[in-house]
Amino acid sequence: MTALRDYSAQVTQPTLTGGPARYDEVVAPDGGLRTSWRMLAGSAVQLTEGDLRRIGGDIERFLANDGVTYTPADQEPGPWRLDPFPLVMDAAEWAPLEIGLAQRAELLNAILVDLYGRQTLLSSGVLPPAVVFAHEGFLRVSARASAHDPHPLLIAAADLGRNAAGEWQVLADRAQAPSGIGYAMENRRVISRVLPELYRQAGLHRMAPFFQALRSTLIDSAPGHRANPRVVVLSPGTHSETAYDQAFVASSLGFPLVEGSDLVMRDGAVWMRVLGRLERVDVILRRVDAAWSDSLELRKGSQLGVAGLSEAVRRGSVRVVNGLGAGVLENPGMLPFMAAMCEQLLDEPLRLPSVQTYWAGDPRSRAYVLDHLDGLVVRTIDNADDLAHLTRDQLADHVRAQPHRFVGQEPLLLSQSPTLGAHGVDPQAVTLRTFTLRYGSAYRPLVGGLASVQADGAEPSSKDVWVLKDRPDDPDQGLLDALPLTNVRAPAAMVPRVLEDMFWFGRYSERAEDMLRLVLTAHAGAEDFRSRPHTAGGASLAVLMTAIARLSASRHGPDQLDDDFRSLLLDPHRPGSVAQSISALRDAAQSVRDQLSPDTWQAFGWTDRAAANLTTYHYSHQVAESAGQMLTGILSLQGVTANMMRDPGWRMIGTGRAIERGLQLCHLLSATTTVRRGIDVDRDVHQAVLAAAESAVTHRRRYRGYVRLASVLELLLTDAENPRSLASGIAELREHLAAMPGSTGSTRPERLLDDLADEVERVDLAALTAIEGQNRPNLERFLNGCIVRLTTFADAVGELHFAAAPVPRSFGFATVTE
Repeated sequence: MTALRDYSAQVTQPTLTGGPARYDEVVAPDGGLRTSWRMLAGSAVQLTEGDLRRIGGDIERFLANDGVTYTPADQEPGPWRLDPFPLVMDAAEWAPLEIGLAQRAELLNAILVDLYGRQTLLSSGVLPPAVVFAHEGFLRVSARASAHDPHPLLIAAADLGRNAAGEWQVLADRAQAPSGIGYAMENRRVISRVLPELYRQAGLHRMAPFFQALRSTLIDSAPGHRANPRVVVLSPGTHSETAYDQAFVASSLGFPLVEGSDLVMRDGAVWMRVLGRLERVDVILRRVDAAWSDSLELRKGSQLGVAGLSEAVRRGSVRVVNGLGAGVLENPGMLPFMAAMCEQLLDEPLRLPSVQTYWAGDPRSRAYVLDHLDGLVVRTIDNADDLAHLTRDQLADHVRAQPHRFVGQEPLLLSQSPTLGAHGVDPQAVTLRTFTLRYGSAYRPLVGGLASVQADGAEPSSKDVWVLKDRPDDPDQGLLDALPLTNVRAPAAMVPRVLEDMFWFGRYSERAEDMLRLVLTAHAGAEDFRSRPHTAGGASLAVLMTAIARLSASRHGPDQLDDDFRSLLLDPHRPGSVAQSISALRDAAQSVRDQLSPDTWQAFGWTDRAAANLTTYHYSHQVAESAGQMLTGILSLQGVTANMMRDPGWRMIGTGRAIERGLQLCHLLSATTTVRRGIDVDRDVHQAVLAAAESAVTHRRRYRGYVRLASVLELLLTDAENPRSLASGIAELREHLAAMPGSTGSTRPERLLDDLADEVERVDLAALTAIEGQNRPNLERFLNGCIVRLTTFADAVGELHFAAAPVPRSFGFATVTE
């Protein structure tokens, strides 16, 4: 039996409860496949559970390689989950839903215009004022009779579910900052790769034209019909629940992904800080909730938005998508009144009904809610309170105390869809998030969407949504072309925050690489000493472990080497460890995801799989194997960045790498070469240093294998032809600094670098290797001096290039003098 045949047999069994059966998205009541799935039967029916397990593994790997994450509230980022079975609809099934979604978006826009303008819905009694004014999404600073924007809602989303009869109902409207479209696009990209035959056979609508239409709409929405408007995506940052989605959208649309600190209010307009100057911003696609978008008029102290943004919106100097007050549309207390509002504002019946909802502010509805507390889903109209911990009597007291703040909703017997779980393919309840865009003069829903399932006790998962074409030659998304755009090249934009993240991206990648090389070298020494315990290897190994301890505080004793190595590779809380560097590197990359190639995330896939193997297998040789795999992943980042545009961001990556390489090298040499330990030990240590600095082959070829400290220092400190040397790093830093817009030839970083270059050029290797007792004080002073100079230089780079724009003006009070 194949997976679908087993599933069909399972869901067509009579229910023991005698209650209504769920609508099944794949299997019809007679046990046959529904029309949409019959078109795919040739490929779909042949899939076994084993095939699906393999496909599920491929999905996990592809999502990990793409760095797709999701961050539940108050939790660490976790992997995005995607089920192999798509949610499939044919053209006939989709058509009425598309009409209902377009009408609903038009209605929501009309409601928004009315609530912040004439407020006829409130004055006529169609919508009770308490529903609106008690909701935290209604912004009084935006309500004015002179509101002139007829289309404040450009993007709307709706969460839908089917009832037992197969009819779609709206569970919730999403208008504040609708998320998920990036995840939907990623789902499609992955499913098309793991189910290529089924995907090609389906003949479904591609999603790319919708993204092109979204880009056109945002550009066209700029106020004042500017020839080349600046559009930005405003994000709350990398710790946002949907940070990946925000970065995906920004990258796909070609717009800068910015945070509140990257923008500033000047002369009634919003500007972006760009390398010593300000650039006017015309359109903001916001992913920050309205209440956090303006610390001046909305939430005091917010660092996520722009102080004064509300005033810029009132002046019409910037377009915010969606409008700052759009959050009021997510109010479930408005659902019972949708049909009446549709009749008044659009003069037509509501085509897509909402889930049955009772607003407790109405006496009759309140009585019904209080009588059916056990059977209804009760919540506040703005989800401000957690009610799960309340007893029935406590919940009833809350409703009676503030009835206008509560709604009760009939639980919908959601439709079910086959879902791959731990115990096989089972039916699970499914919901659908749809997206609607105002394109041109009409609202156009995305033909597709983002489906979600959640098995009992399991992590929630998503599904790709396939809408099959009626005819093969139907245009994708029903879009023949996009709105006309100017062919003007968009101005380059890189805010100081992005430069700082790029800088640390370079530093952490180099830090991880250098520690991995040192771990591999030390582990090889440990293995050699175990096989030959009576040699000088123990002393040289102790020196290497001292170097590691200098760069990353040791957590284990000398008799627990493997535990120490594992800690270095796996413990993200150990300062200087590989795990900590990779974690910080990932955070920096997430912050500038829109600037980086998708190939970047495959590097993290390598490191994650290597760490998982090391956690699973406790053999000593697994340390070297996992460290080598991690090093492969980190080195692949060099190939990715090598193909970047030679813009300031790329320069900052190179600058960070060169600084960190110099620092790591000086620390390594200081811990290993400033003390004389005997001929045999020194020889082994010097060879290990060359290996850790990736210069052993060069040294062997140049000096015929004869290792002396002078030749080691020459190769690693003063040889400009060796890319791993300090001199080569200084030359690289000079090149990067000279190309930065803020450099003049006489800035402090350039002066500091000149001083360091002069000191390295003048260094006397014979003097460095001179011995006083057992120590080499000249070498120790030189290396410590280089560490101080490189650290000071790094700070100076930050002061010049990461704050290269006017700082925000404070909103204080003027003093009065007599």
